Amino acid sequence: MKHIHYRRFPGDTIVVPMVIGVILNSLVPSFLEIGSFWTSIVHGTGALVGIFLFFLGASMNIHSAGLAVKKGSIIIITKIALSILLGFAVAFLFHDSFLGLSSLAIIGGISVANNALYSGIVATMGDDSDKGAVGITSLSVGPTVTMIALSTAGLASVSVSAIIGSILPLVLGIAIGALFPELKKILSAGVTPSIIVVGFALGANMSFAQLFAGGISGILLGVITTLVIGSVTVLMEKLFCRDGIAAAAISSTAASAVANPQALADVDARYAAICPIATAQIAASVIVTSFLTPWFAAEIAKRQKHSRKAEEEPTEA
Repeated sequence: MKHIHYRRFPGDTIVVPMVIGVILNSLVPSFLEIGSFWTSIVHGTGALVGIFLFFLGASMNIHSAGLAVKKGSIIIITKIALSILLGFAVAFLFHDSFLGLSSLAIIGGISVANNALYSGIVATMGDDSDKGAVGITSLSVGPTVTMIALSTAGLASVSVSAIIGSILPLVLGIAIGALFPELKKILSAGVTPSIIVVGFALGANMSFAQLFAGGISGILLGVITTLVIGSVTVLMEKLFCRDGIAAAAISSTAASAVANPQALADVDARYAAICPIATAQIAASVIVTSFLTPWFAAEIAKRQKHSRKAEEEPTEA
């Protein structure tokens, strides 16, 4: 039997199944409503995201120390704070629509970074403190930041119990992974398979029109995430740690962020209408930042190297 060769690309584990779901929902929507387990997957995004967060929590390594904790805290707090400030500016100054982007897409897409991509970048460009910082940056996953930010600003009606429920699967996963090393290995293996299923379920609730609507603005979201938010984050890291590679490496959108709009729509029906477009925009940002972030980090590393070389050269009398 001849095998099909598949060439992978950054973010493909959620983008490919999502596109398949969009195709089926656009061309043969009745096929998704056959019933039983098949249809339950299509309409079970909330449960699927919860399972994914549980697996993700179990896979985390939260043991970091010293400079790693400092770097991780600085870059992820800066990234989250900037995403919230930008999201609020769009909500209150531009009536929640700036070049097609809503506060939901901005906060949901920028606040959550691709920590796998981060680890890959700092493994070749960073030092031990950069590598260890992922233990801190990994704590910002899931829809919790988006829920708290929009609810606090009065832009969404989310109960405290819903916010706790949004982070509980992640916390339970972290606890089990830390206490039971053997279970950590088993549950960690479920991260990629679960995000594939989440991607399909999200796509099965979208159409081609919605996907294309998120295209240009989604690309813009990716550019803002890496070049605008990333640049400010680099400056903050340089200010406190005299370094900038970790900040550049964290300037991406995580594939898991694609589920954030749906998670918010599940607890506040007012977001149901813009959920598909915000989802498509974040998906586009995932792809854009997957390519843009490594280039950005390489440029920062290059400049940093030149700067250090200039400092080490003896000055002429």
